[in-house]
This record gives sequence, C-alpha cells and structure tokens, in this order.
Amino acid sequence: MRLAIAEAALAPATGDVPVGALVLGPDGEVIGRGHNEREAVGDPTAHAEVVAIRQAAENLRTAARATPGGRREGEWRLTGCTLVVTLEPCTMCAGAIVLSRIDRVVYGALDEKAGAAGSLFDVMRDRRLNHRPEVIRGVLAEECGAQLRGFFDTHR
Repeated sequence: MRLAIAEAALAPATGDVPVGALVLGPDGEVIGRGHNEREAVGDPTAHAEVVAIRQAAENLRTAARATPGGRREGEWRLTGCTLVVTLEPCTMCAGAIVLSRIDRVVYGALDEKAGAAGSLFDVMRDRRLNHRPEVIRGVLAEECGAQLRGFFDTHR
C-alpha cells in the first residue's frame, strides 16, 4: 500500500485527485502501476485502477510473447493478480476489476460517495456476476484518507 500511496502523490502535479494503484502479479512483483490521470490526459476513464490494469495486461502480453509455455499470447486475464489501491474503487473500476479477472483487491480509504466495494455498492462481490475477487479493505486507511483530505482542503 505504501507504494500505491507514493504513486498517488504523483497525481496532484496535473490537478488530478491523489489515488494510486498497483497490480501485483502472482509472484508479488509489480506488473502495473497507475495514478489518476483524468485531468492530465483528458480521459474520464483514466482512473488509477484502469491505468494500472491496462499496464499490467500489456506487460503480461509482452511477457507471453517472450516466454514460451507461459501465458498465451494475447492473454488479457489478470488471474492470480492483486490490485492494491488507495481509495475504494468506483462502479466503473469495480466493473473493470471483475472483467479483468483480478483475484484480490486491497484498498485503503472508503469512498462513501462513490465506492463500489462495500460502502455505497458492492459490485465486486455481487453473486450474479461470473467473477468475484476477494476484497480486503481498510489497509492504511487513515494514511490514504489523509492524502485525499489534504488535496481537497487545498482545492475547495
């Protein structure tokens, strides 16, 4: 989580909300990282989670091409991976997490206004979906929340 907090600290330089995310591969190595980039790139889908998931999938595709017998070339599923994010994912990100087949999500601060991993909604654990990742919440929640509060205190 501390690496995700450090990633989140990069976002305010472009006016973005400080949210950071990492995707850890099955071996625990970081294979994707991202921070909010909506303001930086003018893309409403450039949430930290989506940026990290896209990078992880690309890294796995590249590794599959270079490693015979590993994952299939063109493989996009992040099976065996863990997403670590400083803020509870929103509904868009929760959908991306489910569709990417990430096995575990670890998040810090609750998002009572838009959270979709247990606070406002619980998209990722909806029994009607075909994939339900394990969700671990509240890891370094106070530190993650303080980073967000500090940002909003100066931008209101």
